[in-house]
Amino acid sequence: MTSARAEHARERAANEPTPLVRPFVLGDFQTNCLIVTVPDAPDAESRRDAWIVDMGQDPGELLDAVEREGLRVKAMLFTHAHADHIAGVEQALRRLGAGVPRLAHAREHAAFEDPELNLSAFVADPISVSAPTGEIVPGSTLELAGTRWRVLHTPGHSPGSVTFVHDASGTAIVGDTLFAGSIGRVDFPTSDPEAMRRTLALLMMLPDSTRVFPGHGPSTTIGAERRSNPFLQPGSW
Repeated sequence: MTSARAEHARERAANEPTPLVRPFVLGDFQTNCLIVTVPDAPDAESRRDAWIVDMGQDPGELLDAVEREGLRVKAMLFTHAHADHIAGVEQALRRLGAGVPRLAHAREHAAFEDPELNLSAFVADPISVSAPTGEIVPGSTLELAGTRWRVLHTPGHSPGSVTFVHDASGTAIVGDTLFAGSIGRVDFPTSDPEAMRRTLALLMMLPDSTRVFPGHGPSTTIGAERRSNPFLQPGSW
């Protein structure tokens, strides 16, 4: 990137509004499902725009918040398609309308309808929900109310896991890839330990100040995990 282009990118990032990421802990597996909004977006209409990231079991509390605040859900995004992240899709469609775009990595699409791929066949009642309406493409940029999010392919826990990164605010939504003090399991049928090692190395390229929103448990930072996460220490696994 030339110096002029780099300076333009820095100026654009500095002028971006700041997203607000709100976790709602849903279902038997205490899954963090997120509402993303931009309260300081430049116009009042776009301040109502929202994403929902993942849609776990019994999402009533999350959907109540959407309706109470008059939010316009521009899309449901999925970090991956294990059952605890998709179980509430049908309930959401009944309340939000079937036309809401639902986006996931192409390698996750089949799992929405297949209880073995989404793991529900092995742990609970089999779950099959409506397939996504579109693909999340790694390397692409998603936009919400003036904010720009990079899409990273972060496989390991599942083949099509993705991470959403907002560089301007130092925010990363990582699904079940990285947790406070732990990482996502890699012993499922479609998991890949070697892919997870590469993914973790990729995430560790983010600045230490980056705030991480995982699929379970409290938020953390890249720096905190780099220093103390036992799975990120040399030779740990």
